[in-house]
Amino acid sequence: PGRLCLHFRKHGFLFLCGKGAAAVHVRVLFRNMEIEGRDFLNTPPMKTVRFGGTVAETLAKYKQGDTRDYDLLKYQLADPEIKDAQIINWLQEFRNCVTQLSKDHEELIYTILRVPWVGRSLAVVEEYLAFLGNLVSAQTVYLCACLRMVVSHFIPKRVRICEGGVDISDSDDDDENLPRNFDRCHQALQVIARYVPSTSRFLMPILHEKFPFVQKSSRTLECYVHNLLRVTVYIPSIRREVLEVIIGKMLKLDVSASRSEIEEVEENAMQNQTEESAEEGLFDMDEDVSADKSCRTGVMTHPVAERLDTLMAVVMAYIRDICHVNGCLDVERTKELYRDLLSVFDKLILPTHASSHVQYTVFYLCSFRQALAEAFLDHLWKILQSPSQPAVLRQAAAGYMGSFLARAKFIPVATVRACLDLLLPWIHHYIDSQDSSGRQACCDVNLHGPFYTACQSVFYIIIFKHKAILEGNMKKGLAYLQSLNLERVVMCQLNPLKVCLSSVTSVFAAITRKYQVVFCYTIIERNSRNTLPVVHSSTGGDRVTTNTNPLDSFFPFDPYLLKRSGQLIEPLYQVWEEPADTELHSTKTGQQEDEDDFLCGETPQAEGVVGMTPGSYDSNLRSPSSVGSPLCVMCVRVQREIARN
Repeated sequence: PGRLCLHFRKHGFLFLCGKGAAAVHVRVLFRNMEIEGRDFLNTPPMKTVRFGGTVAETLAKYKQGDTRDYDLLKYQLADPEIKDAQIINWLQEFRNCVTQLSKDHEELIYTILRVPWVGRSLAVVEEYLAFLGNLVSAQTVYLCACLRMVVSHFIPKRVRICEGGVDISDSDDDDENLPRNFDRCHQALQVIARYVPSTSRFLMPILHEKFPFVQKSSRTLECYVHNLLRVTVYIPSIRREVLEVIIGKMLKLDVSASRSEIEEVEENAMQNQTEESAEEGLFDMDEDVSADKSCRTGVMTHPVAERLDTLMAVVMAYIRDICHVNGCLDVERTKELYRDLLSVFDKLILPTHASSHVQYTVFYLCSFRQALAEAFLDHLWKILQSPSQPAVLRQAAAGYMGSFLARAKFIPVATVRACLDLLLPWIHHYIDSQDSSGRQACCDVNLHGPFYTACQSVFYIIIFKHKAILEGNMKKGLAYLQSLNLERVVMCQLNPLKVCLSSVTSVFAAITRKYQVVFCYTIIERNSRNTLPVVHSSTGGDRVTTNTNPLDSFFPFDPYLLKRSGQLIEPLYQVWEEPADTELHSTKTGQQEDEDDFLCGETPQAEGVVGMTPGSYDSNLRSPSSVGSPLCVMCVRVQREIARN
């Protein structure tokens, strides 16, 4: 806006600047630098000059139609090298006339919100927070803009690098001030929430909108998820929605990387590392190199698995810190988090097929207290037996129930027996209903899916927990297994052994034959003879296959593959220990059977016992059926055993 001439009379220096002067730094020069004892090149400016009048005068001129000073003010605020003193002076003036900053000054406000305040001095931060508080309280129309500005600082700043004509940009991981900057962002959110009580209603859509793309770096995702979870500490009303957003993104990562793909990539990386170590031989004596290799072992080679591992570690750390206060479990806070996480489980995790790791957030939370594990089992049981639930969810609930009981070390045998006392009567009642219908029962997965999945869960539980049931008193344990009447389940017209995974039926048959509970091999061999192969025609030629998984089932708590977050799961997890004295009966199918993870040679680990506080999570957890809930049945059985003793 025209040419400006500044004349510093004290030093006799004439400074001329033309169009675009607002982007030029004005430095005060001294005529005799040697007398002042200062170095010209290495001396910071002693004084900063700003153009135009005060903010109030500028707004008044703008209202009258004179926009020259108004435009000049915006140019100076947008200067990337703006000084702290300038920012403080302007913010103070803006606070004094905040009532005049209506919707007409939207562009000016957006310019102020783009000022880089987070990394500035404490005086600038305090003044900026005061300005935000005044702005949102006087002009609520700018609330969402302020929230977007704060949330945009939840990830590290972007660093742009141009190599070979290619623009590479990602997060700056070397910024040592990130924790301090994040603290200031959360201070800003708390200031806004204090002035505008309805902040949470407008904040949640912004948090979802600003979530980084899942293919971004692990560091970017980690910072954003960490900050989202931190928001729930001082705005607890949005915790369930925040967990829903985070777990939804994690599920996308989880299902995009299959278990077999992760295992293959990690095995190849391990082999390559072993070959490199063998080539280095005795020359690798540097302690730093050895330490670096040990650090790399905690990093997943698979890029998607590495991102998921990072997020799982953040979420599990959040669960641990929320539930524990000064190292002690806070029951009320744990119950509140359980309710929120269970709601997300029902909405997102349970309907998601073939997720491998995200469901371990519930597994980890339930390990804190036995009552939580029992409440989770009771919840799954209600879904399984409810006819109003979709069949696919009932089957998923049965799979979760069986896998949870089989794999969780922290579940006592009394709870396992209580759940079997629920599942087997339900299965027998289902068989009775088919027998009494007067129609010939047929092996139809689409019609009887929940029944078959419940049977497979029972077989799976017995495979993993038969030792715990029998140890201590073999006679009573065998009597209990025989009381389940498994022979009727195996021999019924619905023929569950034909539908269940062959790996499960093989081990179940071997164990039950050893203890003479039920003999399954005759039925398995008959099913093998009656299984019809399917011919698939394609451009590559015809191929003959057999459907080895008619239920399309999976065990949700199969071995955990992620390294860093897996350190929290390992002591809680029951690995498969193949019985040395049990010979698996191989059926002549002519095809190589697919083996489940629990038969794939996992290394047996020491049995760890996690101490749990006894008690009931919720006294009104009851099943709508006459059978009762796992908690009630377990209590009755314990009372009977005490009476006998």
